Amino acid sequence: MATKLYVGSLPYSTTQARLQELFGQAGNVVQAMVITDKFSGRSKGFGFVEMSSEEEAQKAVEMFNGYDEGGRKLVVNEARPMTERPKRAFGGGAGGGGGYRRDDRGGYGDRSYGRNDY
Repeated sequence: MATKLYVGSLPYSTTQARLQELFGQAGNVVQAMVITDKFSGRSKGFGFVEMSSEEEAQKAVEMFNGYDEGGRKLVVNEARPMTERPKRAFGGGAGGGGGYRRDDRGGYGDRSYGRNDY
């Protein structure tokens, strides 16, 4: 059964081909994937490698956890299942920040809105 590994602290220049080549030294790589930003296409500095067996995955962890790749020490361990994360609030509105706030004089910062009693 295939085992998926998390690979962190990758140099941003690392390609999927390089990841597959590197982990191929530990055994048969089913799939290698570098995670990229969906807008810029740049690497996020981590990825996943799926090894064909649990023994090969363990060997890869032993070989490459702490391995120096491009001046960075890799972090390699067995991948955990993705957990449900709470939704994030975007933009202004209630509790979201943004907008004008009242100052201690009852106004809205440097905007007087026609009031001359400042």
